[in-house]
Amino acid sequence: MSTTTASITPVVVRLKLSLLRNGLRQSSGRRAAYIGSAVAVLLFSALQLIGLIALRGHEHAASVVVPLVAVLAVGWAVMPLFFPGGDETLDPTRLVMLPLRPRPLVRALLAASLVGIGPLFTLCMLAGSVISVAHGGVAYVVGVVGGVLALLVCVALARAVAAANIRLLTSRKGRDLAVLSGLVVAIGAQVVNFGAQRLSSGGLDQLDAPAEVLKWVPPASAIGAADSASEGSYGVAVLQLALSVLALAGLLAVWSRHLTRLMTAPDGSTLQAIDAKAARERTSTGLSRLLPGGRTGTVMERSLRYVWRDPKTKAAWVTSLAIGLIVPVFNALQGSGSIYFACFAAGMLGVQMYNQFGQDSSAFWMVAMTISSTRDAYVELRARALALLVITLPYATLVTVLTTALLGDWPKLPEVLGLSFALLGAMLATGAWTSARFPYSIPQEGYKNVAPGQSGLAFMAILGGMVAGSLLCAPVIAGTIWLNVSEGGDEWSWLLLPVGAVYGTAITVAGLRMAAPRTARRLPEILMAVSKG
Repeated sequence: MSTTTASITPVVVRLKLSLLRNGLRQSSGRRAAYIGSAVAVLLFSALQLIGLIALRGHEHAASVVVPLVAVLAVGWAVMPLFFPGGDETLDPTRLVMLPLRPRPLVRALLAASLVGIGPLFTLCMLAGSVISVAHGGVAYVVGVVGGVLALLVCVALARAVAAANIRLLTSRKGRDLAVLSGLVVAIGAQVVNFGAQRLSSGGLDQLDAPAEVLKWVPPASAIGAADSASEGSYGVAVLQLALSVLALAGLLAVWSRHLTRLMTAPDGSTLQAIDAKAARERTSTGLSRLLPGGRTGTVMERSLRYVWRDPKTKAAWVTSLAIGLIVPVFNALQGSGSIYFACFAAGMLGVQMYNQFGQDSSAFWMVAMTISSTRDAYVELRARALALLVITLPYATLVTVLTTALLGDWPKLPEVLGLSFALLGAMLATGAWTSARFPYSIPQEGYKNVAPGQSGLAFMAILGGMVAGSLLCAPVIAGTIWLNVSEGGDEWSWLLLPVGAVYGTAITVAGLRMAAPRTARRLPEILMAVSKG
């Protein structure tokens, strides 16, 4: 039986409504959460709509609404990557057994995508944006067309991104990437806070230049067309609408191509296993050639692969890297920061040395079988610390130099670098010791980073280690204070760089040597602790 285009769209829309209705019937808690979130979104949409309408007649109205539409489009693009389970119809692989052609399916799924809270919120924002910039009958007509185009571009963008990454999003590791959503929220909050402070101090006119550029970037160009029509620039308005139409056509073409590939190309379950030689060639990389030989290089490579491949480890590293950069740089950009905030990068990355064995989880037994002496434990810990330094040393240096350049306080660069190196060495030393003394398990599934019943242990390990690390840095901190308050001390402040580097190295070696005997003795206890998750 052939399925026509006219019959596909209502069927898929009804499917979307059925999925939504059946999902709400599963439990009263889920139904209450959905209704509560819907009410909250509707209230927020109403407030935003009123605020945008209030901008009508303001000289900077277009400078506000055009970037706002661009931000909405970015939100639509990234949300499927972090919340793939929010919409069952986002997974087109569920329809691969049906006799459907990609183009009719694209139109049907596009219509179904317009059902939901997200599209309603976006429609309210677009309606308010059009009302705030449109003046005159022609401008309103252009605004209505532009608003519809902008909504379709946002939805098509989300669908194209989801279709391009659906194999990843429906896998276990892909779902674990949702752990990074907290990082996105944290970074976004910092960016919004920074932008709000800049706007409150400089006014809305600071948005004029970005808005002029974004008026030519779809889908913001669709709203920019309404503003151009209000000013009588009808040719410009038509060109801006044409850009949004081209963007929509391009996204639909990309989406259709990915749908075709997903619904016709074989996946891993239908392909024959590759031979051993091909597998070795695929997994062989140049990383091992850049690392030392023996156990040290093997452990370093394993630790670096954890950072790249394990979702929980990657999330922790990305969070530390981002926050370690955001705190000093954003404070420097605001003009209220201190160059010593650059040490925050070394502190955040040094925390990654804590609970080294927990990231191995139950696989730690394979590592434990290779440790038969204090020397083996020392080499294991040393290699893990070296793997961390491969990333941490250049990153902490880069953040320090960038912060110094933003503040223009170059004479302080040597002493801040020395402090960062000393702090990093202290964190590595205490991290190695607490890894042996207070190990805890990291669950592989879900969002928790500590297994149930081990929260107190994790708190003692991290907080106690950070306090001890700060105390270990006391000599270098005292030297920095003394040189800053003493007369003529600035001439000798450059010595803090080599002193901090040597002190950090020495304290790291001392901490590793203290942790090695304890690690060798407590292997059974460590294995039991890290295997609970």
